[in-house]
Amino acid sequence: MGKLMRLEKLDLPEEPVLCSGHAACPGCIDALSARHVLSALGPDAVAVIPPSCMAIIAGAQPMSALRIPVYQPSLESSAAAASGLRRALDARGKQETHVVVLAGDGGTYDIGLQCLSSAAERNENILYVCFDNEGYMNTGAQKSSSTPHFARTGSTPAGKSSRKKNLIEIMAAHEIPYAATATAGFLPDLARKVEKAKALRGMRLLVLLVPCLDGWGVPEDQGIKVARLAVESGVFPLYEVEDGYRYTLNTAQKTRPVRDYLLAQRRYRNLEEHEIEALQREVDIGWARLQHRTQAELKTID
Repeated sequence: MGKLMRLEKLDLPEEPVLCSGHAACPGCIDALSARHVLSALGPDAVAVIPPSCMAIIAGAQPMSALRIPVYQPSLESSAAAASGLRRALDARGKQETHVVVLAGDGGTYDIGLQCLSSAAERNENILYVCFDNEGYMNTGAQKSSSTPHFARTGSTPAGKSSRKKNLIEIMAAHEIPYAATATAGFLPDLARKVEKAKALRGMRLLVLLVPCLDGWGVPEDQGIKVARLAVESGVFPLYEVEDGYRYTLNTAQKTRPVRDYLLAQRRYRNLEEHEIEALQREVDIGWARLQHRTQAELKTID
């Protein structure tokens, strides 16, 4: 038998912010991620949710699945809408009310990037959470700029010919107070990062890897397993960047080959051996780069 993973119990509020009866797919990791993000954030919050899977889960107003106010803007304007809400709340003396964006990768990496960059440049006091399922999943699983190299989607049936955009590094270049990756596959780490972001002020970004069961070709009871494989293989490293230069790796090393992660998904079916090797090299190079930046920070501290 393999080594058993030690699980930590998380205490969630008895009255959740995300209610049952929402419209998520069975086994949806998006809903599980949102539940824990909102529980850690608490009820004194306002959510901005653009068109996305999360908008379907939250539902149309006034019959929302969330117990907090929700504003649904256009796909490209989430960060701008959140900035306006933040200033309106401040003008009313509600500085402690959190403004959180719950957006997909299409509305973050692609269509909403201009507004997000502008909000980061202004260091707006908002928490931006990207539920990254690596494609436009609720419109037919088309590719986004978050879709990884060689992944098959509705618009890349032969496999995507370019790499995934590195959003964390883009935001780190804006020198925002906090940017981090997380996933429901490691819930204590996710909850800790939400709590850390909650305590800060200024622009904060969390990118959550959310395996899309249908879009990725994953059985409905295997989403968490695939999320863990992404971390363990180094495909989706867990790390934090503070003020644009202080890097912290939350996982000490890669423990699995990329092949294990790829074989768990239908979107990578029929990859050739040289493509698997190319993806392994990409992951190894990215991991080495992160280690270098982490060590450079440690030397600066010393």
